[in-house]
Amino acid sequence: MSAPTFLLVHGAWHGSWCWQRLGAVLDERGMAWLAVDLPSSSSNNSSIDLTSDVNELRRFALDHGPLVLVAHSYAGAVCAEAAPKIDHLRGIVYLAALVPRLGQTPSDVTREYGLRSSLDEAIRREEGLLRLDPEPAAQALYGDCDEETQRWAIDQVTTQTLASFRTARTSENIAVATTYVICQRDQSLVPEVQREVALRCDDIVEIDSDHSPFLSHPDELADLLEPMRFRG
Repeated sequence: MSAPTFLLVHGAWHGSWCWQRLGAVLDERGMAWLAVDLPSSSSNNSSIDLTSDVNELRRFALDHGPLVLVAHSYAGAVCAEAAPKIDHLRGIVYLAALVPRLGQTPSDVTREYGLRSSLDEAIRREEGLLRLDPEPAAQALYGDCDEETQRWAIDQVTTQTLASFRTARTSENIAVATTYVICQRDQSLVPEVQREVALRCDDIVEIDSDHSPFLSHPDELADLLEPMRFRG
């Protein structure tokens, strides 16, 4: 049985650029990977919603497989919605991710528990787009990173469409292995919420990390992913 390719799916305000450190570690270990760019954070068109992201993920995955999806933050909602229509899917790794129930929007996941984070305080709404206040957002997203990495990363972030957070999930769960990775020092999606959401998955693991271990702890994150190469 061939080893799967890890398809890395970024969260809100980000792009495929955020995976480069983790990608370098995966390359060293001979672990195949790809990264996609989602439309909701690569355009200033406020009408782009989660459905557009799902369609792009499905299109991108079409010629690749078998796959394990690695869904960070907002991308948990994208991958949960897209999973039933992705062929040769071996598993999903939800990394500090929003995993809506059927009928929930990504925003509903955190609203359900009534717990706000430092990142929530850094979000600014502007004509259907969500922008981040750089200084507090950098700390909330990349708290374990050095200042140079924080500056580099926050300079890359874009706008995110409000519509993407307001699109409800319509797909049912499928029979594929799911793992939730809880980030214990997360200031963007608080660990208390993550632990509740993680109960929706088959397996739960924890990493001593901020919200972005692909930048701050790439080796440790690769350690968690490596056993999933052998999923059937």
